[in-house]
Amino acid sequence: MAYNFNEIRLDKGMYSESGKSFEQVLEALDPNDNYRGTPYEGLDAFQRQLKRFDIKVRGAGSDVVEKFFSTSESAVLFPEYVSRSVKAGMEEGNILPSITATTTRFEGMDYRSIYSAPSADEKSLRYVGEGAAIPQTEVRASDHLVKLRKRGRMLVASYEAIRFQRLDLFSVMLRQIGTQIMRMHLEDAIDVIKNGDGNDNAAESLAVGGSTIGGTAGSLSYSELLNFWNAFDPYTMNTMLVAPDVMMKILKCSEFKNPMAGLNFQGTGEPGNPLGAKLIRCSAMTAGTAIGLDKGYALEMVTAGDVSVEYDRLIDRQLERAAITSISGFAKLYTDASKVLSV
Repeated sequence: MAYNFNEIRLDKGMYSESGKSFEQVLEALDPNDNYRGTPYEGLDAFQRQLKRFDIKVRGAGSDVVEKFFSTSESAVLFPEYVSRSVKAGMEEGNILPSITATTTRFEGMDYRSIYSAPSADEKSLRYVGEGAAIPQTEVRASDHLVKLRKRGRMLVASYEAIRFQRLDLFSVMLRQIGTQIMRMHLEDAIDVIKNGDGNDNAAESLAVGGSTIGGTAGSLSYSELLNFWNAFDPYTMNTMLVAPDVMMKILKCSEFKNPMAGLNFQGTGEPGNPLGAKLIRCSAMTAGTAIGLDKGYALEMVTAGDVSVEYDRLIDRQLERAAITSISGFAKLYTDASKVLSV
């Protein structure tokens, strides 16, 4: 049986089609639906091209980098391999899905979000009598644009230095680049939660030792955590992003030491939380601080496409200064859905 993927002509122009990624262009030429009930079912269009050129990218028997450049057409696959490896690194340990309510794709660098800022009267549940006006919630466009930021790393390596390296090992290097890029985006998200996105919507800052939280500055007990949790009404604090030193203080509270919590931590690595919120340790947080948020209402992530690589340089084996970038930004949705705690 003849398969269509063997007949596709690959060229670098497939990376420059407006509004489409290389993967989407390849999929349009070689739809996955054509392979139902065949040995290639379950592979996407890019993976079928790897099969076509007999390039193994994983495992102890993976090929060397040079295998991509055995023909001019197989070389076209190299930037997509780099992009996928970087994205795999970005997804490893990615906590952004745990703190963002929604993700918006946007083509551009300046984005205007929407928000709703209900008054105390609008938040209340009122009886609506016959013929009476129904309470309204106004949704407005943000006053200031949310700026998207390009984050990335430069791949600096001569082709001669990596040509005989196994792809499995090279993927590890690329995944690390992805991890570094994702950390930059996380730092941007934390900054927006704390300081706002330019629309006068910085998070309320509370402190241990203050009138709302109580306790003694520098220490942290279950009582202060309960007061912090209670400050979120009508929202629900279902996620806590904490600095490593604050995480240690939380886990040392007696309420976090029950046997079932210990068994769960030993079995899954997820610390139990009597507050019902997901605890996330984050080294990007400033020491002595924690962020509590209602994950479903606090933050919007805005992205401008997938990971971008300088495909011309990679295809032509000019790896010495090849940029790998990702563009994202963040917008606050409901200001009161996130708060900062200083310990």
